[in-house]
Amino acid sequence: MTATTDSARSSLEALRTEIAKAVVGQDSAVTGLVVALLCRGHVLLEGVPGVAKTLLVRALAASLELDTKRVQFTPDLMPGDVTGSLVYDARTAEFSFQNGPVFTNLLLADEINRTPPKTQSSLLEAMEERQVTVDGLPRALPEPFLVAATMNPVEYEGTYPLPEAQLDRFLLKLTVPLPSREDEIGVLTRHAAGFDPRDLHAAGIRPVAGPAELEAARTAVENTTVSAEIAAYVVDICRATRESPSLTLGVSPRGATALLATARAWAWLTGRDYVTPDDVKALALPTLRHRVQLRPEAEMEGVSADAVISAILSHVPVPR
Repeated sequence: MTATTDSARSSLEALRTEIAKAVVGQDSAVTGLVVALLCRGHVLLEGVPGVAKTLLVRALAASLELDTKRVQFTPDLMPGDVTGSLVYDARTAEFSFQNGPVFTNLLLADEINRTPPKTQSSLLEAMEERQVTVDGLPRALPEPFLVAATMNPVEYEGTYPLPEAQLDRFLLKLTVPLPSREDEIGVLTRHAAGFDPRDLHAAGIRPVAGPAELEAARTAVENTTVSAEIAAYVVDICRATRESPSLTLGVSPRGATALLATARAWAWLTGRDYVTPDDVKALALPTLRHRVQLRPEAEMEGVSADAVISAILSHVPVPR
């Protein structure tokens, strides 16, 4: 059955309601996950241990009629443990390919920066080209395909920085902060009432969207109008990062196309068929913060990538 644009939007809005049954607050992270689904992109969730990063992705998976798998990234994990490998069959005296967990619709890459860069890089081809090459043969991944990765801040013990090429594969980097006092009280109240984060079915989470709704929504997003002025505004923001004295690495053209895509998705989610400058501003930080690199002296002064991008947004002329 083909989903209409309105039913697709309603289904994706219902995702928030379902996820809220398990996760209190974190509305920005939930919105980012929905935007990534619409843009066929991948999401990196960063936060200290214990702020429900993994639970957030598990709740999203439970709200979707999609195949999901989880990989716990550890220091001894090998690339073949993610992508799959050739296995020798003694009965036939031949090697056959055994699919790895990457062959799924939604892959939860838990604590991705606790494994060395060699294993992290096993996802590069999968995230960009939607395929895995083993023994010289490319193998297509299912559609849709989304990687939702969680990570601890790099200052924490036992973590490895993600290479720039890996970071650039993520459409969005979402920060998951500590909850407010009211939200934390809400978390404790739920647990006191018997909430078990290991049993999302008991929490009442049910699938509210599937491949049909996603495809209809993605088609609608791709038809969202982008004026020449908005396209120029996105380019001006990205070019300003390349000229910033606080940055050694600015946003690439791939980052500009990513910002345009996320702004379109956000415009459609809010019920419009055209993009405004406010849509671009709303998605600028999560889309660009991991695509820039601070100068060492700026880091020593406590300057953050978010602060630099926010300053650029306040100075780049906004189209009327």
